[in-house]
Amino acid sequence: MESVGSLVGSPWIYVVVALSVLLDVFLPVLPSGVLVITAATAAAASTAAYVPDILVLTLCAATASLLGDLVAYRLAWRGGARLDRALARSRRLRGAQERLGAALARGGGGLVVLARFAPAGRSVVSLGAGAARHRARDFLPWSALAGLTWAGYSVALGYFGGQWLGATWLAAAVSVGALFAAGAGAGYLMRKPQPREAG
Repeated sequence: MESVGSLVGSPWIYVVVALSVLLDVFLPVLPSGVLVITAATAAAASTAAYVPDILVLTLCAATASLLGDLVAYRLAWRGGARLDRALARSRRLRGAQERLGAALARGGGGLVVLARFAPAGRSVVSLGAGAARHRARDFLPWSALAGLTWAGYSVALGYFGGQWLGATWLAAAVSVGALFAAGAGAGYLMRKPQPREAG
């Protein structure tokens, strides 16, 4: 916690969080969730002169999530044949795109929210929706809800973990563990076969 104390104690924390969340749609290895949780954990017990506002931190992460999804969606929309070839080379991405298309065709916008928690799910959904040319007005409201839900959950984990356990690595580890558990659950639900519709 001490190593991020100077960053959390300045307004630059919002910029770092926003960039990390915005870019992790392209680089899912970026620890944006860990950063949001760590900032919220440190803020919960901070005695610094400047303490990040939890609401602003949540809105910052949620807005960056929506903007990242929008950029990925538009790039995939315009990607055309090159993106199709890239997806075709990966059986996993191709299968995920097919499941996404089927779910969105059934009006399954909840999949967009669920995918925000799954490892690399946000990338697959945003790129898949753009590549399949789903209408922005059908995708973006769900993307906004997904970003707000994920940001609120992540900040709440860090904040309440910091309140209960103090600004320690234990608090951050417990909160990050809860975030990973939610991601594993979301990933399982996304892979679970959908029941056949009657008739």
